[in-house]
Amino acid sequence: MSYKLIDGRAHAKALRAEISKHVALLHELGWQQKLVSIDVGGIHAIQLYVRNQQRACSEVGIAYEQRSYPAEVSQRELLAAIQALNVDPRVTGIIMQRPLPAHLDLKYLQNAIHPDKDVEGMNAANIGNIVYGGSTLGPCTARASVALLKTTGLSLRGLEVVVVGHSEIVGKPIALELMEEFATVTICHHETRNLAIHTRRAEALFVAVGKAGLIHGDMVKPGAAVIDIGINQRDDGKIVGDVDFESVVEVAGWITPVPGGVGPMTVAILLQNTLQAAERQRRSYEAAMAAAVAL
Repeated sequence: MSYKLIDGRAHAKALRAEISKHVALLHELGWQQKLVSIDVGGIHAIQLYVRNQQRACSEVGIAYEQRSYPAEVSQRELLAAIQALNVDPRVTGIIMQRPLPAHLDLKYLQNAIHPDKDVEGMNAANIGNIVYGGSTLGPCTARASVALLKTTGLSLRGLEVVVVGHSEIVGKPIALELMEEFATVTICHHETRNLAIHTRRAEALFVAVGKAGLIHGDMVKPGAAVIDIGINQRDDGKIVGDVDFESVVEVAGWITPVPGGVGPMTVAILLQNTLQAAERQRRSYEAAMAAAVAL
């Protein structure tokens, strides 16, 4: 069976072009967008992510500032830094790079970021809003994965979808977003008894568990769209996904490559969230000004 490669780089490039236009429009209105990155411990892999984000922001006209803290920084110190950024009108977006040292509570710190500046979409308020179909700031990887599925042209209404992986920032938000589109969604996890029974009936299959080669061709329904979210480094240094690409392409209708699939689109969604966060803050400011004038 022939398959269609879902080119995340190409789709991300098109989205960045649209974002750039809207960023310019906000600049004309006097609204500058600034994304502040927080990282701890100087981890090499994080610095690669930061450089990619900085380059992408520069491309679309969003200011980017990196704030690095030593590994021994305390929870109280980091919380104070976040609170200062929350009230700084020059900062429109905040991103907390992961991982953090064990003595820091990532979930607590993530929830300390104001929902209107939470460009990763991981504050409990933003994730909760997905349930009501009203969130514009959903988790970046989840939104990127759903966006790539939509490029296939498949109708999501009634689509049989299986999500392998149930994390709070990827698997669960994917399921919630797809249910808002009236897809029929099954979530599988490490306690699922026979994974292949579920994956073989999926018309769209999302895989996000961090286990190289988990899904093989005999586990995929012919013609299915396969969105591989996993990123794994093999012993030989090669980066691969959670899907065994060589066997799955023989049966899939569409498939994302790793690298070059969900990853580039995730960065583009981060930019989109940063733009939407600025828009949200602009609307709040204008509403407050209008209310003040009316008094």
